[in-house]
Amino acid sequence: MSNIALLERPATRAPHLRAVPPITAAATPTSPADLPATRSPRGFALYVGLDEIKAAEAGVSLPLLVDALRRTLAELAPGAETHATVALAPHGSGGRDLDVVRLALQEPGAVARAKAATESEEKDEDYGVTVDISRKRVLIDGDSAAFTYKEFELLQYLVLREGRTIERSELVEALWQSPDDETPGERTIDVHVRRLRAKLGRYEDIVRTVRGVGYRFDRHADVVIRYGHGTPSPDRF
Repeated sequence: MSNIALLERPATRAPHLRAVPPITAAATPTSPADLPATRSPRGFALYVGLDEIKAAEAGVSLPLLVDALRRTLAELAPGAETHATVALAPHGSGGRDLDVVRLALQEPGAVARAKAATESEEKDEDYGVTVDISRKRVLIDGDSAAFTYKEFELLQYLVLREGRTIERSELVEALWQSPDDETPGERTIDVHVRRLRAKLGRYEDIVRTVRGVGYRFDRHADVVIRYGHGTPSPDRF
C-alpha cells in the first residue's frame, strides 16, 4: 500500500474565503504609478517539525512526505512553483522540532525569540554554572572553566539525561568508544568525576552520586543549560 495520500480537490469554497468582484476596465490602473503601494501574497511557507526517527515510526520518510505534498499541490494548483529544503540541527538540540525548524530556516519570528533568549541567558552567565552545549564550554560565575574534553563530555552526558541515574558501565561505553582511547575500569570513572567536581568548586553537588549505581544530574537552580540552535541547511529535495 502506498504511503502517499493526496488531498481531494475542495468541492466548495472554504467558508473563510470571500469572493472578490472582477475588476472592470474603468477600474483597471492605467500605469504602474497608479498601483496601490501595498504588498500582496506571492506564496506561503509550511514549516513541518518532524525528525527522521519520528517519520520512520509513522511508516514514512521526509522525502516521501515532500513528494506527497508536491503531488497534492500539483493537483490543486498545477501552476504553483515549489521548493523544499530540510532543516538540520546539532544532535542534542533542545526544544520542539517545529521551533528548531523555524529557527534553522531563519523565520523572522523565531530568530527574534532566539535573540531575546540568548540575551537573557547571557545575563544569567554572571552567576552559577552555565553548560554551553553549542560551544562546548562551561562557565562558572561568568568565568570559563578549564575542563578537559573528557570532563566536558562526562558532564554533558549527565546533563542531557537529566533526572536519570547513569551507571558507570554506561559512561564507559558511551565516552570511551574511540580506538585511540584507553578504556578505563568502572572505578576510574570515579576519578574523572572527582576531578570534574573539583573544577565545579562550590557547585560540585550538581553531579550527584547514587551509591552502588553511578551518577546523575537533576535540575538545579544554579545551572543554566544552553543548547545549540538550528542552522541553515543545504537543499536536499
